[in-house]
Amino acid sequence: MVSRSLICSALTAVVILLAPTAQQPQAAERPAPAPAAAQPAAAWTPPLSTRGRYIVDATGNRFKLKSGNWHGASGTWNGSGNADDNASHHAGENSGRMPLGLDRAPIADIVSGFRELGVNSVRLPFSNEMVHDARPVTDASVAANPGLRGRTPLQVYDAVVAALTDAGLAVILNNHTNTTRWCCAVDGNERWNASQTTAVWENDWLFMARRYKDNRRVVGADLYNEVRRNVLDDPNWGLGDDHDWFAASQHLGDRILQEANADLLIIVEGINWTGIPVDGLPHARPTLEPVQRLSHTLVRSGKLVYSAHFYDYTGPHHSGATGTGETSDPRYRDFTPAELRDVLYQQAFYVADQRDQHFTAPVWISEFGIGGRDETGARQRAWFENFIDQLIATDADFAYWPLVGWHENRKGNGWALLSWDAAGHRMGLYDGDDWRAAAWTRLVTAAGRTGPVAPTSHWSMLSPDHADFDQSLRMRALPDWDPGARKAVCPDGERLIGLGHTGNRGLCTDTTAGDLWGASAAHEVVFDDRHVTANNDWASGYSKLQCPPNAFLIGYSVRGAAVSRALCAASATPLGTTGRTVWFDRGDNRPTAAKGGDFAYGRYKGQCADREYAAGIAYTGRVGSSRTPDALYCRTLR
Repeated sequence: MVSRSLICSALTAVVILLAPTAQQPQAAERPAPAPAAAQPAAAWTPPLSTRGRYIVDATGNRFKLKSGNWHGASGTWNGSGNADDNASHHAGENSGRMPLGLDRAPIADIVSGFRELGVNSVRLPFSNEMVHDARPVTDASVAANPGLRGRTPLQVYDAVVAALTDAGLAVILNNHTNTTRWCCAVDGNERWNASQTTAVWENDWLFMARRYKDNRRVVGADLYNEVRRNVLDDPNWGLGDDHDWFAASQHLGDRILQEANADLLIIVEGINWTGIPVDGLPHARPTLEPVQRLSHTLVRSGKLVYSAHFYDYTGPHHSGATGTGETSDPRYRDFTPAELRDVLYQQAFYVADQRDQHFTAPVWISEFGIGGRDETGARQRAWFENFIDQLIATDADFAYWPLVGWHENRKGNGWALLSWDAAGHRMGLYDGDDWRAAAWTRLVTAAGRTGPVAPTSHWSMLSPDHADFDQSLRMRALPDWDPGARKAVCPDGERLIGLGHTGNRGLCTDTTAGDLWGASAAHEVVFDDRHVTANNDWASGYSKLQCPPNAFLIGYSVRGAAVSRALCAASATPLGTTGRTVWFDRGDNRPTAAKGGDFAYGRYKGQCADREYAAGIAYTGRVGSSRTPDALYCRTLR
């Protein structure tokens, strides 16, 4: 039993979870001059989408996100003291409720600096409070950009977006915080609904997605930053409650694509922290580990990107705290290069590495960074070099934190790649005294996949665990086809190919045949065995929901655990009639080397072969049975 004093200590420890840039660099030493900066990326054609593990542009060419974070619009105030006093802001850098540095340098100069660094995209954080903030920014806060005087923070954000995209850079909108203050502790911004309702969060996102819809170089919606524990409770991945990050991001991603902007990439970050950071109590940084068991399936295929953050002073079970809240768990900087490789793979990189799985998607490391000139720690510097080695080896998409900072007499926070002093003098990564320059150049100039990326088959999980999981835009536009039941439907263009015996999970794909559904969108809801012929009882003694000839399964409905209905789509071309029964009531029954991955973890599951389609579901109502799926009727495609 845990004592009350230990619980109190644990709750206190939660409060000091540190933000990524909370550590202050130490004294510096000057290395030799660094190599020249990389050139900006070649021209690209929006919008962006995904093909397997790669992001591609509208021509099908790989578009690797070589990004940086331009922070400030999400807030720099620490949460106490006078918000107008620089000392009350993180590292003394007061952004004035907009992207940092507009008091010190013209937007054009800042953006030009980004291009010198070799980035092709910018993650642009904002807060929900910023969206509604009607107070004009102060004249002093835009001293270097007098044309922005009198504008609200959102109007300044508009101008920054326009400047970035006019320069050919891609912009990823990032909902960083609810309130306009520094992230990321126990600060009222732990979850998307920590300081506001989920409805407000969703409506703000729809507003932002529509606001920039006509700007094709605004390419992504990064739904929320570093979801983590508050004092009392953890976020979760799939429990179906108000703290379920999987369900919340799934629902909002679908809404953005269906209601606001079908072209945006939907970017979902893993869970940043759960548990209480005290030795002996459960605590961890799950990141993307839950994705292998429960992955997103959006209403538009080819739009999902997963995201993760890594800093040297955090770890897979380390909050990053020093002193109170510090545990004995290793930090990422404590690992050898081989150990670091393995833990990064386990926590995030596996998602992009494993092909033809229900979870396969690009992984964007949307935050990593380290102190600059004043960072002399050997382990910190080694971690940065090792981490960049891993980014290069895996050809990963990335975004450095942060791009912009302040300096005075070449001293300051030190994390930024570009900094300006109060007189507008720039200190840059390539001035010859920043040890990070060589590693950064290696990263942005590293060889990687370029050019055309061939289309890949989609493999998608259906998870009507707690509510409808209808991923077909065609079916969403029609009346409810089984009122009161939970419905699961494949995305348009895909067919059902696998089912779990229990747990209600399904697997969809377009492999081998592509989109089979005809332009008429004809379909039938099947609730009995009317299409089963007397000479083809493929599951004798069982109830069978079978599609009519030349139709295939695209969905199903359940009531509790029990099968309720089957949803069949009419094929645009004739389908094969040769079939077989795939039983999975007493064990897994999947093809050898089956693709799609474990779509029903811990459950028996059945799956048709790649060159087959599912034409029926069998179940039994015998005593002791829950009317769950027992068999699939699999027919050849041709």
